[in-house]
Amino acid sequence: MNDRPSDPPGDRPLRRPGAGRTPSPVRDRVPQPERQVAFRLGISAESRAAAYLIAKGFRILARRWRSPVGEIDIIARRRQLLIFVEVKAREKLEDAAWSVTDRQRARIVAAAEVWLARQGDHDFRDMRFDAVLVAPGRIPHHIPAAFDAGG
Repeated sequence: MNDRPSDPPGDRPLRRPGAGRTPSPVRDRVPQPERQVAFRLGISAESRAAAYLIAKGFRILARRWRSPVGEIDIIARRRQLLIFVEVKAREKLEDAAWSVTDRQRARIVAAAEVWLARQGDHDFRDMRFDAVLVAPGRIPHHIPAAFDAGG
């Protein structure tokens, strides 16, 4: 018997791909349809928010930036102003305005601190935490200084 990889499969035991591995709840999880819809809605809202900020003269530095302590939807700058943006998509703009929780704010602030630490020297004179509210059929609503680093 020849043990080269080109031997016909009958000469070696057959194994299913992935057989013998321990199932992983993360790797083997099948995304639920409602989560997929929410994810796509979020990506679409972030794209609309980014386009709106670009139209207002901002340059997008990062989208969906992740760190171990949190995620920032959009990081943008205009001249020496740096903004960290939370994007909220809801059926009504009024509902979106109240949807940034204290816990989310703390995670965004912590992620912003990590992002800034990784930038080294920078020429940002001003920094803000903004929100962009997105609703179907409406122009996004930008809220400058939606919250501050203190909560």
